[in-house]
Amino acid sequence: MLILVDSGYQGIDKIHKNSWFPFKKSKQKTLSKEQKKDNKSLSELRIFVENINRCCKIFRATKETYRGKHKNYGKVWNVVAALVNLRNLS
Repeated sequence: MLILVDSGYQGIDKIHKNSWFPFKKSKQKTLSKEQKKDNKSLSELRIFVENINRCCKIFRATKETYRGKHKNYGKVWNVVAALVNLRNLS
């Protein structure tokens, strides 16, 4: 399974070998055209996931510290996911 991650997940390659990171520009070297193309294709694949995360964070229960009963936490996330899926299907 391929994992598409952004720069915030540096170090996950030690845990999961099949991960895809964007290339980073250093002070001495610029990115090649192929590296820029790879970064663009990665961002195009990740944009759908980022948009779904944004839709989930609209709900206060997922955006802030959860203060409900711990046993209901999974149920809350299931309801939020169902509402987001219903909204995206419409």
